[in-house]
Amino acid sequence: MTIRAFALFDTAIGCCALAWGPRGIVRIRLPEKDRQTAMRRIAAEYPEAVPTLPPPGIDLAIRDMTRLLAGEPVDLARIAVDMQGISAFNQRVYAVTRKIACGETLTYGEVAAEIGEPGVARAVGRALGENPFPIVIPCHRVLAAGGRTGGFSARGGVDTKLRMLSIEQARTSHTATLFDAHGGLPLATAPR
Repeated sequence: MTIRAFALFDTAIGCCALAWGPRGIVRIRLPEKDRQTAMRRIAAEYPEAVPTLPPPGIDLAIRDMTRLLAGEPVDLARIAVDMQGISAFNQRVYAVTRKIACGETLTYGEVAAEIGEPGVARAVGRALGENPFPIVIPCHRVLAAGGRTGGFSARGGVDTKLRMLSIEQARTSHTATLFDAHGGLPLATAPR
C-alpha cells in the first residue's frame, strides 16, 4: 500500500487525522488530546506520508465527517476507503456496519447474524476494535446486548463512543435508553 499524504481536521469532538493513498482513505484517527499528538501519531503510523492539503475528494470527505460530528445526519457511504490488507471477515463486518444509518445502532450479535455467522459477536467486537476507518465505518454505532455500550478503542474509550452517539441522537429499537459499560448510567448522564 502506497501512502501519499495525511491531513488533520478539526471536529466537534476534537482534532482528527486521516491518511490517504491512490485507492482512497487508508486511516482515520479519532481525536487525540491535542493537534501535536494527532500529527505525531498519524506521522508515526505512516512515516512515508507527508502533511498535505487534501485533494477535492478527500476534502469533501473531511467536510462530511465534520458535519456528521456536528450533528448533521450525513451519509458517508460514498467515501472511498482502501480495504487492501484487511481480512475478509473484517471486510464483511465493516460492510454491515457501514450501512447503519446515523442515529441507529445494532448489537455485536446483530452484526454477526447479518454476516451469516451468529454466535461470533466477540469476533465482531475484535474486528471493530481494529477498524481503521472510524466515522466512515461507524463502529461507534455497534453496541453490546441489552443497550450496553461495549468497548471502544479510540482515545477516551467508551466516553468518546457515548459522545458520538449523543451527537447523533442515537437510539436502539430494543431499549429506550443507551447505557454505558461502567455501571449502567443512561447516555444522557454519562460523563463526557
